[in-house]
Amino acid sequence: AAEAAEYSPGGYILFGRDFDGKTADEVKSDIASYQSAAATPMLIGADEEGGTVVRVSANPDLRSTRFSSPQKLYAEGGLDRIRSDTEEKDALLLSLGINVNLAPVCDISSDPSSFIYPRTLGQDAETTSDYIRTVVGQMKSDGIGMVLKHFPGYGENTDTHKGMAHDSRELYEFYNRDFVPFSAGINAVQDKTPAVMVGHTIYDNIDPDYPASLSPAIHEVLRDKLEFDGVAITDDMGMDAIKDYAGDGSVYVKAILADNDMICVTDYETAYNDLKAAYESGELSDDIIDSHVRRILMMKLGYGIIK
Repeated sequence: AAEAAEYSPGGYILFGRDFDGKTADEVKSDIASYQSAAATPMLIGADEEGGTVVRVSANPDLRSTRFSSPQKLYAEGGLDRIRSDTEEKDALLLSLGINVNLAPVCDISSDPSSFIYPRTLGQDAETTSDYIRTVVGQMKSDGIGMVLKHFPGYGENTDTHKGMAHDSRELYEFYNRDFVPFSAGINAVQDKTPAVMVGHTIYDNIDPDYPASLSPAIHEVLRDKLEFDGVAITDDMGMDAIKDYAGDGSVYVKAILADNDMICVTDYETAYNDLKAAYESGELSDDIIDSHVRRILMMKLGYGIIK
């Protein structure tokens, strides 16, 4: 709450440590204290994908069992089972004060040995798109924010938490495969636009010099080709894949100049000070800042977080 009062961030992402050992009432009280301290109501998010990535349901005091993976749910009962699970998940998160789930995963993978495979539906582009439309449609109905990830598509690449990954596919391959679920999610909710999380892989045939999160070329594809005008948020800027790209500047400033609206960062003091210095030097203009803040405010308005 003290940090919320001092910095008034756009939002908080809560991890397992923020729920561990707490009752539902304790979580509600914590989140309420964060919100009451912030000058502008915040996005309060958690990664509750199901399966290998769960933050809330990892605590047995909040749910008796962990939410299942999309693959398991789909095998149990297809899209109807996906829909009912999403509805239950949304109700639990909202009851705690969490207004954004950093899900669903739009990535496509057919290789069980790949890093991202367990978090995907494990199906082709068309089936994955049906899955995304189902989840996004239910989340819209339930009134919870959503984050489509990890643009432009993780593919069969290695884990960017541990180092840099390169993807050498041609751009046309993404249009026929990886972009399809993202487009499905973006177009499924016109009045409650999802956010899109941009990953850290380097796509050699789109921008060989920068990871996607820092690449203006990747964001140009997202904005112009997929016609996305919602909130773009970086993947975790503390990952090993990103640390070598500051050069003589700041990766946080580079992320904003690449056209991200929000930065996912644990070292928020450094990010804040870097952005403040860039504004004071003129590197970040009022127009740039206003364009990003406008998208964030529109998302918050769409979900009733601000009125």
